[in-house]
Amino acid sequence: MKGPAKGLVLLGRFGAPHGVRGEIRLQSFTGDPLAIAAYDGLTDKSGTRHFRLRAVRPQGKDMLVAQVEGVNDRAGAEALNRVELYVARDKLPAPQEDEFYIADLIGLRAETAAGVEIGTIVAVRNFGAGDILEIAPVESGETLLYPFTGAVVPVVDIAQGRVVITPPAEVTAQPDLR
Repeated sequence: MKGPAKGLVLLGRFGAPHGVRGEIRLQSFTGDPLAIAAYDGLTDKSGTRHFRLRAVRPQGKDMLVAQVEGVNDRAGAEALNRVELYVARDKLPAPQEDEFYIADLIGLRAETAAGVEIGTIVAVRNFGAGDILEIAPVESGETLLYPFTGAVVPVVDIAQGRVVITPPAEVTAQPDLR
């Protein structure tokens, strides 16, 4: 599966059709779920298909029901099921202090406070208890998971392309991460 075109940030994902008039469920990843409708320039991950949301309404916590321009029946909505919606990074506002776009974190070098390289951030996961950085180690092997908290990740330096990881005590017992 190929990743998104460079410079795109994931904002949402279409789900199943809702009714027979072309409405579709939409999971929003924006801070205010309804704000996804305000973004101009929504595309698929390749950056080639463009979407305009005519209207959205809430249906649960982060789920919306959307009307998409040019989609007027259930078959059209079914064709969009699982399509992810992206926007160009430069169309997003600058994040607040201590806030980060996931797209800005992917690819950053992870190192200890002593400068020992641990690996590269390959994903930011959230299984319900908070964000977790997934890091591909310098040496081959399974990815490493670290909670994305101020205690474990005291430094995020986007400009320098790095984060500093202070591994939890149970991990620092491993000699290669001291």
